[in-house]
Amino acid sequence: MSAASKKRAAERPADESAPNLDAMLKEVRVLAKRLKEDKTLELTPSQLGHSNLVEVTDKEAPVVQANIEKLVAQAISSILAGDGLSFTFAQKGGGTNVRFVEELDRNYLEYKPMKREFADASQVRKTTMMTRLMQLVHELTKKGIHSTKRDLFYADVKLFEKQTNSDAILEELSIVFSCTRHSLQVTASEKGLVVGRLQFNDDEDVIDCTKMGRSGKNIPSYMDRVSQIRSEFDKPAEFILLVEKDAAFQRLAEDRFYNQYPCIIITGKGEADLATRMFVRRVKEALKIPILGLFDSDAHGLKILSVYMQGSEAMAHDSASLATPDIKWLGVRPSDLDKYQVPKDCRLDLTAHDVSFAESLLQKPYVQKRKTWVKELEMLLQKKEKAEIQAFTSKGFQYLTQTYLPRKLKEGDWV
Repeated sequence: MSAASKKRAAERPADESAPNLDAMLKEVRVLAKRLKEDKTLELTPSQLGHSNLVEVTDKEAPVVQANIEKLVAQAISSILAGDGLSFTFAQKGGGTNVRFVEELDRNYLEYKPMKREFADASQVRKTTMMTRLMQLVHELTKKGIHSTKRDLFYADVKLFEKQTNSDAILEELSIVFSCTRHSLQVTASEKGLVVGRLQFNDDEDVIDCTKMGRSGKNIPSYMDRVSQIRSEFDKPAEFILLVEKDAAFQRLAEDRFYNQYPCIIITGKGEADLATRMFVRRVKEALKIPILGLFDSDAHGLKILSVYMQGSEAMAHDSASLATPDIKWLGVRPSDLDKYQVPKDCRLDLTAHDVSFAESLLQKPYVQKRKTWVKELEMLLQKKEKAEIQAFTSKGFQYLTQTYLPRKLKEGDWV
């Protein structure tokens, strides 16, 4: 740029539409500082005096391979000794064996042993499927390659019959070998999306999420390939905006919301897959910035948010790598509907199922410990109406990005 051009640029009036970031993000920065000072969530259940809990960890492929070989050797010895083929392991999470650890704000699996025996007619098929899956996972770890859950099912369709069967036993193998599911070299298809002020390495490829266009970057299903998570921009990301649905994500991406308000935008497109939940946690740990959640104003939206935060009951054994407790509920909250004057015809009546689901959610310990969550759910049940994030479109296509979210950020209106 010539000297004359630089002078004209300096004399050009500032863009009045550009936000005053110091004013708009003041509350976000206060939140970031407070979260960095809170070291409670860095503790482990055992350090807090909790025992008999099952936790899995990441393991390298050779370690998983060796553990499979060890278990198979034990099984062969048991058969030769006349004791038959059986496996004993912790029962998967299902409600009664899930413990909510309030200090860590996460669900954990409580150890309750179950035994699967080939000699038991009611268990012979599942025992066979478990043995076959061990063989397939052993092959993957030995070759150092990955497989999708769908491919794994098709490896023996006649035995598994339905993918839900192979999927369920795969999660049990994760517990048997005390490793995360992706340590078994098995993933689901890519689902989640990310866009904004984030860079990371996907194997040897450098990914810049500001250059992914309007659709964003698919979150890699092979999380072991993701490394060097960073935000090296002139204005680094100051928060993560976690969005429930793809439609809202596309609006934010197209409006380049992350350029006006330096942030990272992530969506799991509804109920998040494991890769998205793990990615959210890893980005949070790497950058140490707040996460603000944008979900539908209904009990199902809040439930999806809680799975990001506390982990699901079914995957309670892996909450350490999947759950990110310190997410703030930015919206859309039931109290927002009147505050932002969402038209009545954009609100939906609660169904009987919605009411039952909200009442059930209201009894969960992670909800009860948050009085503002209780208040919002009670308001939902009292007014018997819900709304999607897209309800704001009735006030303008860009109302979400130009009015609702900026006001929320400036006021620090999250719970």
